Amino acid sequence: ISDDAPKGNYKDMKKNGTMAEVSAANSFRTGALNFNTWLLFIQYACCFGVELTMNNAAALYFREVFELTTESAAAIASIFGWMNLFARGVGGFISDKANAKMGMRGRLWWQTICLVIEGVMVLVFANTKSLGLSIFILVIFSSFVQAAEGSSYGIVPYVNPPVTGSIAGIVGAGGNTGAVAFGFGFRELSYYSAFMLMGACIIASGALSLFVCIKGHAGLVTGQDSEEAIAAWKKLGGAPAPSATLAVP
Repeated sequence: ISDDAPKGNYKDMKKNGTMAEVSAANSFRTGALNFNTWLLFIQYACCFGVELTMNNAAALYFREVFELTTESAAAIASIFGWMNLFARGVGGFISDKANAKMGMRGRLWWQTICLVIEGVMVLVFANTKSLGLSIFILVIFSSFVQAAEGSSYGIVPYVNPPVTGSIAGIVGAGGNTGAVAFGFGFRELSYYSAFMLMGACIIASGALSLFVCIKGHAGLVTGQDSEEAIAAWKKLGGAPAPSATLAVP
């Protein structure tokens, strides 16, 4: 009914030499051996993993701490999920805009800002005793959780374009891993201690952006974008050039 890609069917592209044939095992190995993959894995654990954790814990927290009915607590907790309607997309959108202005450095700065604010909001939420203020902080907290998720996948396609699928899969698994890890925290610790631990981990994950070093692109504070990368994001307003999806500059 349709071609596999704008350039044609994969089978024909491989036959004509316009698309390299990469085995799934080699693709996964290349992605898994890239240090940036695991930095983003940890950061995604501290945003999507936090979202999954809050989906499980928020209703119980509001019911037990503020002595609400199950129905009221669940209704308030659902606010966290409702932020998905816009915040994740906004996070990716701002990442694109930051890229258009500053290249990869802009994406990394936005990623760091989202994670740090998210972590700070967790700490504030844990120390808030007023129900109304807790709900307000929950909205801000959730917005930056979702924004960090969108920002993470604004970076993923640049790590190693030929094996983006494998890298995306590994990074995505970080969310589930983070949910399991934070879930153990809520199981073994008090709500206050679990939130404080989670907030500290999130803030620390933001600092990991300092170590993200993608070939051909500037880092958070060091390095420079290659001429090819600069030309691509200036020409297309932050979107990668078509050729940039096939090979790292």
